[in-house]
Amino acid sequence: MEKDLDLITIGRSSVDLYGAQVGGRLEDMGSFQKYIGGSPTNMAAGTARLGLRSALITRVGDEHMGRFIREELEREGVDTTSVITDPERLTALVLLGIRDSERFPLIFYRADCADMALCDEDIDPSFIARARCVTVTGTHLSHPRTESAVIKALKLARAAGARTALDIDYRPNLWGLSGHGDGENRYIESAQVTAKLKSTLHLFDLIVGTEEEFHIAGGSKDTVEALRAVRSACAATLVCKRGPMGAAAFTGAIPDSLDDGESGPGFPIEVFNVLGAGDGFMSGLLKGWLTGQDWRTALTYANACGALAVSRHGCTPAYPSWEELRFFLRRGVKARALRKDAELEHVHWATNRRRAWPELRVFAFDHCKRFEDMDGTSPERIGRFKKLCLDAALGVAAGKNGYGVICDGLFGREALYGATGRGLWIGRSLRELQAGASGVTEGGSEPDCGALDEWPLESAVRFRWRFSCGDGEVVWGSQERLLERVFAAARRNRLELVLELDGSGAEAESDRSAAGAIQRCYDAGVHPDWWLLAPTATGCTWSRVCDSIAVNDPYVRGILVSLRGVPQVDPVAEVNGFAGHSLVKGFAAGERIFGRAARAWMKGDLDDKAAVAEMASAFGNLCRDWDRIRTMSQEQAA
Repeated sequence: MEKDLDLITIGRSSVDLYGAQVGGRLEDMGSFQKYIGGSPTNMAAGTARLGLRSALITRVGDEHMGRFIREELEREGVDTTSVITDPERLTALVLLGIRDSERFPLIFYRADCADMALCDEDIDPSFIARARCVTVTGTHLSHPRTESAVIKALKLARAAGARTALDIDYRPNLWGLSGHGDGENRYIESAQVTAKLKSTLHLFDLIVGTEEEFHIAGGSKDTVEALRAVRSACAATLVCKRGPMGAAAFTGAIPDSLDDGESGPGFPIEVFNVLGAGDGFMSGLLKGWLTGQDWRTALTYANACGALAVSRHGCTPAYPSWEELRFFLRRGVKARALRKDAELEHVHWATNRRRAWPELRVFAFDHCKRFEDMDGTSPERIGRFKKLCLDAALGVAAGKNGYGVICDGLFGREALYGATGRGLWIGRSLRELQAGASGVTEGGSEPDCGALDEWPLESAVRFRWRFSCGDGEVVWGSQERLLERVFAAARRNRLELVLELDGSGAEAESDRSAAGAIQRCYDAGVHPDWWLLAPTATGCTWSRVCDSIAVNDPYVRGILVSLRGVPQVDPVAEVNGFAGHSLVKGFAAGERIFGRAARAWMKGDLDDKAAVAEMASAFGNLCRDWDRIRTMSQEQAA
């Protein structure tokens, strides 16, 4: 059978609830960030980010947290074929905190959890045969049922010519050696655990652990003696993690000093969070091992991934993409606190975005004064009509990728809520803060730039920056500070930013003004995920604008062309000037889609069904025109 998977990991799968506050007790945490967790789950996602074809065998509950794990893994590119939904058990949870540089309290909620119900029947021989490597962790050797499943998978893998690896991953309280409040403890001596681990060591080609983990596997608190005990039981390559001193690989006899093992360079960085760092290290090591690198190179990958992991909040979210890892190794450490390195953090953010959107066709029905000026309007009717707009967008999208909406919370809250989880790209207008040509106004009283901490992660922050070429430096400076605030709030809340340039003045349509404003944004450290730009006069203008964006941010999502305020003319003529540019990914149109239907519906001349049908027709026709001209432009470019 063709081995179309590089790696299968087996074992724990949980939801990590990470305390958002740093420097306090877990008792004092006021809010939590939600991530996927569990060592095998982390490694599956971490290796997928590095370009390996990874899969996971585990169980999750038939509930919200189980669906969250499955969906996050799929976003990361992990094969979830053997992620089994358990109808009787809940998904495991872990509560974690960052107390200081030495203490990282955590509580495992794993009583009869779904992943501990993994059994022999869950191991499909044909699935195992697809993999070049099977990796397991020590926790699933702690129970007869899960141990049986793991042993079956390892034997099948070896019979099929696959490599096998063990991350010892010793958690004493998961072996029943200490209480629930002792999740942070990494070592308790146990002859029973040592015997259990030793009975399986012959099944592995690679064994990885900290010094303490080799102590439990080898039954000695002397690391060299412990490694020699493990070596006596197997011929595997042993990789011993040594914290700040890096790691050492031993392919043969164990020398008298750990310094004599094969090693890779370390990285002098500030430790922020050690939780999950070992899974990041293992992801890098597996990347090197499974792509045929020598041990120095594999350990370099591993040490770098570990360094990036200990520098950030969370486990899987901290792990690098392959592009980011190469960038980090090429450029090196510029700031010991890696999470404060703006250039590195942008590469991390941009190369690990949640979903790909190669094309976007967007129906924009965020609030505008035209809604309020229509005959028969009211806040309640505007809200109802926006839900009809959503129905029209969903009808045109018909479940296909590449369609979206722009809405806002002013009379549109129900439409926003209804859009989530439907496969649409969602731009949500930030109306609480605006930058004006005569200065900055900050309306509304909500904190965090419009309470972005309340927004679902599906939402992208759409912010309109009104600028004028005639503004002086005082105004420009105020605008830039507001942009920096919005950008920082969006990133802090894990939301993408859509920045719309809304120019005014005699030079607003010139290439100098648009490209100049874009450059000012980048100079201020603002990197929007998307630009929303109005059509300008010439193809030369679009070339200049696209060049400015590409030079400053090669990772940008792209440009959406705003048709707001554009007269009802032939859309082919409108898009012909910019459709051929690779950075232009789609359009956003509003009143030209909903205008006539809204005016008739508000007056009572059109019922709900007819309004939806009319808007769906207008949106669908515009999408077809866009697709046609894009195809023509691409053919001409070829």
